[in-house]
Amino acid sequence: MKSTTEYAYAKINLALDVTGVRENGYHDVRMIMQSVNLHDTLKLYKTENEGITLSVGTAPLPAGPGNLVYDAAALLFEKYSIQGGVRIELDKTIPMSAGLAGGSSDAAATLRGVNRLFELGLSDDELRQLGVTLGADIPYCISGGTAIAEGIGEIITPIPAIPNCWLLLVKPPAGVSTGFVYKNLDMDHLEHPDVDGMIEAIRRGSYVGMVSKLGNVLETVTLAHCPEIAIIKSQMQSLGADGVMMSGSGPTVYGIFPTRDAAAFAYTHFRVGPYGSETYLVQPVQP
Repeated sequence: MKSTTEYAYAKINLALDVTGVRENGYHDVRMIMQSVNLHDTLKLYKTENEGITLSVGTAPLPAGPGNLVYDAAALLFEKYSIQGGVRIELDKTIPMSAGLAGGSSDAAATLRGVNRLFELGLSDDELRQLGVTLGADIPYCISGGTAIAEGIGEIITPIPAIPNCWLLLVKPPAGVSTGFVYKNLDMDHLEHPDVDGMIEAIRRGSYVGMVSKLGNVLETVTLAHCPEIAIIKSQMQSLGADGVMMSGSGPTVYGIFPTRDAAAFAYTHFRVGPYGSETYLVQPVQP
């Protein structure tokens, strides 16, 4: 094999709870994650020249260390003494700093791609163990789909696919860093989402149950610094969304709709508004 193509899917959090803080400062989480069909594309090519070459197109990202794609490839090259080199072309579509795990998904795709290209024979579990050293969302992004993520994000338990629905993603321009959000989380006054109730609704295939259990403890922190989140949520609800929530540490807001027509109506509204360039009509996927 001389080349391979990997797709890095965005994710949303149907439920995100923080259950504690470890001595090292990391937060224990319990989340329900879902892939959507908005994705970046990575093309990986074997090269005779040693080392890693990364192309990021027009994305405002480093093309070397500090980019999770480069760092993920470097991790495997060093750990498994890979001979030769790799050229990686990253085509970005997922918005950055959005709460959609774009960087983590790119890193996961890189781990999968280098593993396949150089025939390392690593299992998904082994890739997850490596990926968590680079970022807490990477273990989930190795396989994606519908899953529970626990620990600091490295303990992944797949669950059945969510009921059929359509999703509208809207990202306002302002946001805050994930580190800032967790640092400013008031652990003594959290309104914990009903994660078990969400799991049960998904297992029963209950659309109504699923949209009624949406929750994200990080939302209040980000909302205080990005009031547009509340405006977007209100507009989505008025346009027919059955459930609305911020994804991850934000600032992207998603709305859940029962049909494509309903979601497309809301999409048209947002597309011509101030957030039009980062408004996406998507569906859940099982990569």
